[in-house]
Amino acid sequence: MSATLPGLPAGAADQEPAAPAGSVQKTSQDAMPASQRQRIVPAATTAVRWRTRIARPMLIALALLIIALVAGTSIGPADVPFSAILGTLAQHMPWHPSVSVSAINSAIIWQIRLPRVVLGAMVGAMLAGGGAAYQGVFRNPLADPYLLGVAAGAGLGATVVIVSGGNPNLQPVAAFVGGAGAVALTYSLGATTGRAGRSKRRNGRGGDGGWTGRTAATAGTASILLAGVAVAALLTAGQTYLQQQHSQTLQSVYAWILGGLSGATWSQVTMILPYVLISGAVLVAHRRLLDVLRVGEAEAGNLGVNVARLRLVVVIAATLGTAAAVSVSGLIGFVGIIVPHLVRLTAGASYRVVLPVSMVGGGAFLVLTDIAARTLQAPAELPIGVLTAAIGAPFFLFVLRSRRARPDIS
Repeated sequence: MSATLPGLPAGAADQEPAAPAGSVQKTSQDAMPASQRQRIVPAATTAVRWRTRIARPMLIALALLIIALVAGTSIGPADVPFSAILGTLAQHMPWHPSVSVSAINSAIIWQIRLPRVVLGAMVGAMLAGGGAAYQGVFRNPLADPYLLGVAAGAGLGATVVIVSGGNPNLQPVAAFVGGAGAVALTYSLGATTGRAGRSKRRNGRGGDGGWTGRTAATAGTASILLAGVAVAALLTAGQTYLQQQHSQTLQSVYAWILGGLSGATWSQVTMILPYVLISGAVLVAHRRLLDVLRVGEAEAGNLGVNVARLRLVVVIAATLGTAAAVSVSGLIGFVGIIVPHLVRLTAGASYRVVLPVSMVGGGAFLVLTDIAARTLQAPAELPIGVLTAAIGAPFFLFVLRSRRARPDIS
């Protein structure tokens, strides 16, 4: 016990002396090296940085989408004034003001152009979001929404309706069922094959025998991807056989395969809207887990992520959205590769940014591409799938050669 010094209150001797006037008292953080102090970033500052990092590209994507929607509604063979567009929109509001728009202009805007641009935005959002989700969950930057056979299944379903002379209204339903069924078959075959291979490998080596978590996860992903290749090849063979046996329907089949939005209606918008909303919400809700998965499947499992469940949920959500989009638009390629990679090149590789911005940007991209498809050879229309392929192939080569994108591809 310390003694009390004369003239000082009890306990004052145990206290540290006060700092001289004008001096700055050092804290534990001040005593740290400069490199360590730079690493200490308040949580609030980090959150603000992330919000800024996400908000800026999202605002740009939203601006592009608005511009695309306005341009898609304004541009066409018929010259419709912009006031007619605003008047038509006002007429369909619950409590609209008294506006006068000619019946012809109103029909052109509401029955032809608006369904087309809205459907194009929804289809583009699902194709771009599905591509980004597949690239994240399979850790493969070359993946697209058609990776697991949804294109081949949808093509076979649509072809069956066309060659059989069935009701054209059944074509989207058949395409949706065929695409979703193909992915379900792929996933079940890949998952079963992966489990069988792991079991055989363990039994052959007397236990795990070097069969690590990383190896098991890689084998599971590879089995699913290989199953997708096999299922797609089988369904494409069936579609080709039907085309060969019913050559009189080739033009209709190829018109669907090449994709287009010329027959867009509000009923199609209503039909795929639930799938778009649910699929988009599920994918965006899992964007943080996809970021964790970037470090590796085994490492993500060690951090508490159920990789198998995450993969299943993301694949189901992306497949439902993609199948719904393909059922009304046909096969439009490269959207799921072009848009996510553009976002990565400009806004970073985090899926907290890539997924939502890709969806909004994908809608803008497909609407703008559709404008080009219906104006470059007016009054005829180019198949939109041909135009996206013409844009996508050079862009893909650019991505392969880009120094900034090379680390994500290798």
